[in-house]
Amino acid sequence: MSAVLADFPVLTPVTDEDLLVAALAVRVHVPEHWPQGPLCRSERVPYPCRLARWGRATLAAAGLPDEAVAAGAAAS
Repeated sequence: MSAVLADFPVLTPVTDEDLLVAALAVRVHVPEHWPQGPLCRSERVPYPCRLARWGRATLAAAGLPDEAVAAGAAAS
């Protein structure tokens, strides 16, 4: 069961296709504030969800600074 809940692996080197999917994941899987705390807007699970974590980790592995990743998430 722990394998099901584990984070998605970040493959290196990061390909252009990985970057596109990761950027989309970061833009789509953003937090929404609910009475029980921040939830992923797309999945309604506690934020950050697995795809948000994978997207941010993949973009970081590609060398994008945290500020650029945050700006991309805020642009949604």
